[in-house]
Amino acid sequence: MIKDGLFFVEPFTENFSRHFAIDKVLYEGQTKYQHVHIFVNHVFGKMLFLDEKIQSAQIDEFIFHECLVHPPLLLHPSCSKVLILGGGEGATLREVLRHPSVKKVTMIDIDRELVDLCQQYLPEWSQGAFADPRVRLLFRDARHFVESTKERFDVIISDLTEPLEGGPSVYLFTKEFFLRLATILNEAGVFVLQAGSADPHYHRFFASCARTLTEVFPLVRPYLTFIFSFGLPWGFILAAKKSDPLHLEAKEVSRRFRQRKLNGLKYLHPQLFPALFVLPRYLLSALKKGQILTDAKPFIWKA
Repeated sequence: MIKDGLFFVEPFTENFSRHFAIDKVLYEGQTKYQHVHIFVNHVFGKMLFLDEKIQSAQIDEFIFHECLVHPPLLLHPSCSKVLILGGGEGATLREVLRHPSVKKVTMIDIDRELVDLCQQYLPEWSQGAFADPRVRLLFRDARHFVESTKERFDVIISDLTEPLEGGPSVYLFTKEFFLRLATILNEAGVFVLQAGSADPHYHRFFASCARTLTEVFPLVRPYLTFIFSFGLPWGFILAAKKSDPLHLEAKEVSRRFRQRKLNGLKYLHPQLFPALFVLPRYLLSALKKGQILTDAKPFIWKA
């Protein structure tokens, strides 16, 4: 049990851990699928950990969620239907709903208890997004939904936990799953996923997701930004059927920001948009060596 005044230890890998002072415990418990810690830290504010891995911090969750959501939605010429996989805190949903062209959002999360906990203890994340009439919230397995639905979507956003050993996300980062995702995207569809750390040492998951997506989509653009509370550069991967973010002209990016009333974002702006896709040399090299992930050989993060 965690207690006020003690430290929470996050075991990033077997060789590296981080310690966070606990100012106030808000919640600790086990859902059907994962262990949940929510507490307040003086520097980071409210913090959410799942299975001892950091998911969000109040000080900078907007950086993660703006970078996850807006590049794919800005790339799509007129996004109407969005599918979110995961995203229990509700912040991904919040950012999607900023786009006036969005008419319907389907959010799939396997863990109803977690979503309820986030609404109770972390309402700053969702800001009322779950009550929006455009939202359909379903509590079920993401893979089962994707494999059984007859719906089509303009943008699909994967805001899933990393594939921890014994966790619910192991088979949501494989070629077989990505192939099915591609079939439920519309002709101009865009897919994006959060792809874990992009640091100089622990970037194999990021590189493997990117390599796997190139087996499925004609356009795959990895990108990254630094997340203060994670203490790491964090990777995202955009995969598209037609549009290439590298070919979106600066004037058009600015026009879409204005048209969609996104100039009030706290992190992302038109000049930063193309810079997200500029990768350091070590990642450019790593992308060539990534493993193709399959149901038979998925990636499993064991730390």
